[in-house]
Amino acid sequence: MTQRYDLIILGGGAAAFSAAIRADRNGAKALMIDGGTIGGTCVNVGCVPSKRHLAVGDQYFRIANGPFKGLSLEDGWSADFPAIVRTKDRLIASLRKGKYEDVLAALKGVEYVRGMASFVSPREVKVGKKRYEGEKFVIATGSSPTIPPIPGIREVDLLTNVEALSLKDRPGSMIVLGGRALGLEFAQMYQHLGTQVIVLQRSARIVPEEEPEVSEYLRRYLEEDGVEIYTGVDVASVERKKGRKVVAAKVGGGRRTFEADELLLATGRTPNTETLNLPAAGVSVKGDKGVKVDAQMRTTVPHIFAGGDVKGKPMLETTAAKEGYIAAENALAKRGLTMDYRAVPHAVFTNPAVASVGPTDAEANATQRVRCACNTVLLDKVPKPLIVDDPRGLVKIVAEAKSHKVLGVHILASLAPEMIHEGVLAVKHGLTLEDLLDTVHVFPTYSEAIKIAALSFFEDVDKLTCCAL
Repeated sequence: MTQRYDLIILGGGAAAFSAAIRADRNGAKALMIDGGTIGGTCVNVGCVPSKRHLAVGDQYFRIANGPFKGLSLEDGWSADFPAIVRTKDRLIASLRKGKYEDVLAALKGVEYVRGMASFVSPREVKVGKKRYEGEKFVIATGSSPTIPPIPGIREVDLLTNVEALSLKDRPGSMIVLGGRALGLEFAQMYQHLGTQVIVLQRSARIVPEEEPEVSEYLRRYLEEDGVEIYTGVDVASVERKKGRKVVAAKVGGGRRTFEADELLLATGRTPNTETLNLPAAGVSVKGDKGVKVDAQMRTTVPHIFAGGDVKGKPMLETTAAKEGYIAAENALAKRGLTMDYRAVPHAVFTNPAVASVGPTDAEANATQRVRCACNTVLLDKVPKPLIVDDPRGLVKIVAEAKSHKVLGVHILASLAPEMIHEGVLAVKHGLTLEDLLDTVHVFPTYSEAIKIAALSFFEDVDKLTCCAL
């Protein structure tokens, strides 16, 4: 006999858990069907373990290569790679239990089934031989690494983020295909831990969606750390020779061959929709295989919603949770909530890190109906970075030229992901440059860089004292 539920949630990551929590709060009888590891990508093979490795590698590298003057490391400095992996695994297990397994157990109205679900009709899914009927659905099955159609790539033992976070021994060398967030984070992570890393990026610059200044300076800093970066690369083939990975490519009009112990693929992610049998439910997908949704997270079938990576870009932990919340609330409470991406920030957790919100200079001038202006301030104009001997980076503000309304804030700094939220509030609430200047900032802090960048629209910041307005 088919079991019936008010809401069936497909998936077990951020969007799925957010939907499950809302279902429980609404008193619904819900079912979560999860075919992956509970908690999804972020806690298991994404944000948590990668940022842990990044922090460990960065601390090791900075102390070993650039301590403050007056400090020395006479006894040497070493990294125990297997121990680093073990502590990362313990952290993941602890967070998975505390933030997901225990949370799920506390949701009295939500049942949990392990397995891969697929639709058999618009209101019914099956897991193996069992069938479950739902009044409403939330699809939140996440995404998986994209394997590009490069000759020979499926014949080599390549790494994705999953395998790269589980290596028991540190490789001597590594080629990273991809120069966006994931590729650069892993490149710096392994470079800092002693692996020689080569990054091959197809576009003309790394992180091409960011401001050109951000791309230029970040590349400089990564190369100073020892990472080799090649842009404008067209990979022709991949093969394995004598246990090593060999990549043949066109670079700058010529042909190059790159060789390393490991090959890491960081060429994007594809929504997990292949096994869902969405045609049986009547749900449409886009060209990128993501589920097509409207601003209320509703698919082309009115009672079926979707959230998280499965709907395509942006693929962010925070947006996934928000989308899952909106999907469940609209499905169960019919609240008509909508998802607004205009003030959603994103970050690249290299060091220095990138954090951005709102349009870039080029995007604003292409899409806004008013003339835009922008100013950039390097961090060597800000006291705190100088005090801690880390003036790498910049802050760029994009604003309307006449009204001074802040449209975008783009930061490259070691603390950029922590600093960006002032920019988020400015963009979200339509604040002006004057509003930023009227806000008292703690001295000395990195966040003062935002105030100084706003001040640069009106004053020569080189001719002002530390706290002057």
